[in-house]
Amino acid sequence: MLIRSVAHSLIPHEVLRPVLSFASRFLSSRFSNTLTLVVEENGFIRDELYDAAEIYLRTKIGPAVGRLRIRKTHKQKEARGEEIREEKRAVRIYSTDCPDKQGAYWGSVILQHPASFDTLALDSDLKRMIIGDLEKFVERKEFYKKVGRAWKRGYLLYGPPGTGKSTLIAAMANYLKFDIYDLELSSVYSNSDLKRVLLSTSNRSILVIEDIDCSSSKVHVRQDDGGILNFIDGLWSSCGDERIIVFTTNHKERLDPALLRPGRMDVHINLSYCTPEAFAILASNYLNVDDGSHRLYGEIEELIRSVDVTPAEVTEELIKNEDVDLAFEGVIDLLRKRKTGAVVEEEESVQRLNGESSFDNKDVVN
Repeated sequence: MLIRSVAHSLIPHEVLRPVLSFASRFLSSRFSNTLTLVVEENGFIRDELYDAAEIYLRTKIGPAVGRLRIRKTHKQKEARGEEIREEKRAVRIYSTDCPDKQGAYWGSVILQHPASFDTLALDSDLKRMIIGDLEKFVERKEFYKKVGRAWKRGYLLYGPPGTGKSTLIAAMANYLKFDIYDLELSSVYSNSDLKRVLLSTSNRSILVIEDIDCSSSKVHVRQDDGGILNFIDGLWSSCGDERIIVFTTNHKERLDPALLRPGRMDVHINLSYCTPEAFAILASNYLNVDDGSHRLYGEIEELIRSVDVTPAEVTEELIKNEDVDLAFEGVIDLLRKRKTGAVVEEEESVQRLNGESSFDNKDVVN
């Protein structure tokens, strides 16, 4: 106390404070039984220690906190790592277009997409098939090991634009708590770069290549050199566990058959136009109409069976009005216009065919 009093009286406070702080840290480092551990994220492959620390601390502190002192209780022997991982971790979406500050290939943000299988506008049989396949995949680690196959699964989502391919991917990620890696092939310029990017993805993740038909020429060129196909089912495919690979396309017929064979794309899912069952889900999601008793329901179902309209187009009509009558009338107007347009297009097609037939007959006579 005497020394402290003398120090306070003789040394200015601005000088004394940092000196005392340094002395405290110095003495603590020599005599304390505590340990300071700094966990940094850096390197070619994702750091499992960093991931574990990030997942745990996310449940304890806010994103603005830079440092934290923690202690375990006297009787605590181990952290509930897997429990925390499953219950608390946020699903993230990674992209090569925004690498992180440490220079890693992938930058990420938290996936905020609320999609779930409950709200997906898909027929119930298709939903059950997808959920069952996903659950079977994640539960069969020992099976894959036993039969000598890499623990991975490939899905091809195909169908017209606006049928919910991206939404289905988000629902899969939210259901499994898998991170998403969104790979843009046009941003990768060599097979060595592609290999490094793919190997830096984590386990329990979904690798997504959207609109693969637009990149099919790039993929075809890379086949002989390794590239994406060898990563899917070649030697490099065994580097990592519990991986899902998803390709999407609007035109399945344009794809190289080498992409489609089993072992690469194991499950082909056709996301087609809106059906009455899909419309019922949309009506429930956006307007809380669940029983199908509305006076316009029957007409909408009949029209949907006779025209091609995507769930996205129906959704746009439903969100225009909170009033059920007005929203349903908007859907009916859309469907009627689509049906009229289809009839006119069919008539014009018939006329063109008849005209070509008449022209051919004249040539024969001459």
